[in-house]
Amino acid sequence: MQFADFTLWKYLASIVDIVLVWYVIYKLINVIRGTKAVQLLKGILVILLVRVVSEWLGLITLSWMMQQAINWGFLAVIIIFQPELRRALEQLGRGRFFSSSRTQDDDNQEKTVEAIVKATDYMAKRRIGALISIERETGMSDYIETGIQLNSNISSELLINIFIPNTPLHDGAVIIQRNNVSAAACYLPLSESPFISKELGTRHRAALGISEVTDSVTVVVSEETGNISLTKNGELHRDLKLEELKEILTSDMVIHNKVKQASSARWNWRGKNNG
Repeated sequence: MQFADFTLWKYLASIVDIVLVWYVIYKLINVIRGTKAVQLLKGILVILLVRVVSEWLGLITLSWMMQQAINWGFLAVIIIFQPELRRALEQLGRGRFFSSSRTQDDDNQEKTVEAIVKATDYMAKRRIGALISIERETGMSDYIETGIQLNSNISSELLINIFIPNTPLHDGAVIIQRNNVSAAACYLPLSESPFISKELGTRHRAALGISEVTDSVTVVVSEETGNISLTKNGELHRDLKLEELKEILTSDMVIHNKVKQASSARWNWRGKNNG
């Protein structure tokens, strides 16, 4: 009987061990998601795949080269992923590593939408150029680090003041992360698409560029015309009315968040019933 209990305990311990390892891997993926480290991680996976295939095909030299890359890979990973590892350790120190990264409630989402719409309306009427990018599922930490860290509560007044011409933060993008103004004067990647109209400037190219590499939603106010544009999923929506802007932001932020929370709650409810 004692032997059976010991075996059962080892079986349960193995399950807990596997679950914890997968959870840690999942959180690490969340930390590096949306950064250049994702591309480097793909490169590492390619090396591992080439190593297995070369071993199977008997390609001795190629197999030896891949093995050397793997042997030295641990040190290379520490050097290459240093910013991401530092960020993970900082989150662990703050107690955020094992906490949920999606705790925004509907009120905060609606407040964010209202602040963006109000600020956009003010700046469009006065032809104040603006570039506001809203982080969604894909992390934007790499782009946040290129700007000036603010970590401020969002408000229309703050957004307007940031983009007032000839102020220190007006040149560049504001990035909104978890309903806060995370940083200003950020550099976003410019789109290389040949189909962009020649009359569009750097702001629109940057807005399109960030929408091509992340799932962010980006609002642009033209300095020349005061027209409002929005980019998402690599598409540019031009000359939007204020009501259209609010409708799109509400759909992508508030309604999307409600659907996601409802889906998560339904999954948890079923899990409890099955348990």
